[in-house]
Amino acid sequence: MGSCMSAETDGEELNSRSSSRGGRRSNAQQSHSTTGKNQPLKHEMPRWKSENPITIGQLASKRDEFWDTAPAFDGRKEIWDALKAAAYACESRDFDLAQAILSGASITLPRGYLTDCYDELGNRYQLPVYVLSHPSNLLREDSEEDNLADGAEEDPGEEVIIKLRLSSGKDLKLTVRNRHTIKQIKQTLAKVENIDGVQRWFYGGKVLQDKLKIEDTKVPKGHMIQVVLPSTEEV
Repeated sequence: MGSCMSAETDGEELNSRSSSRGGRRSNAQQSHSTTGKNQPLKHEMPRWKSENPITIGQLASKRDEFWDTAPAFDGRKEIWDALKAAAYACESRDFDLAQAILSGASITLPRGYLTDCYDELGNRYQLPVYVLSHPSNLLREDSEEDNLADGAEEDPGEEVIIKLRLSSGKDLKLTVRNRHTIKQIKQTLAKVENIDGVQRWFYGGKVLQDKLKIEDTKVPKGHMIQVVLPSTEEV
């Protein structure tokens, strides 16, 4: 698993420096040559703190807004798509996959971080930290769906098997009901694997929200759901 960067910085300050729209280039940036300046992707997750604490749902909305709008500005859509896939792989702690994606798209990293990238034409792409990792002051989403914590549904639906890939590297299968929520299954996984802390579930680059039912996730049978486990700092 990757380690955090040693200096904690304010996420909003970093976001302003790396621009929520990304990809804007100055004349100096256009003339930048990445030849001989590429570094391997560092196996580290940026550590940051949001100016105002946010929930995982609010963070997901902010990320969706960025990825939906960034390709409309400077840069090539296929590069933005590759960067999105690499960012998702990094958050799942699969740095080897992220590096393979970057190499396949001929994306270079002058400092080894996704916050500053270049394509083979010299176009610059800047990713804000909020699409790369979670803030240190992320809020737990405890609301009305807590009422479902005991699993008291009249019709839990049919039995299905889901496949999970934990950020620890372990793969496992769970037998659940298709009308159970992600939150309920997180609680089951916590008991089975003795997990204490916030779990983050992803599929197809999207966060699976706690209130979402398995039947509504649209995850095809046999496909893997990525589960990012809490770091030692979050436990």
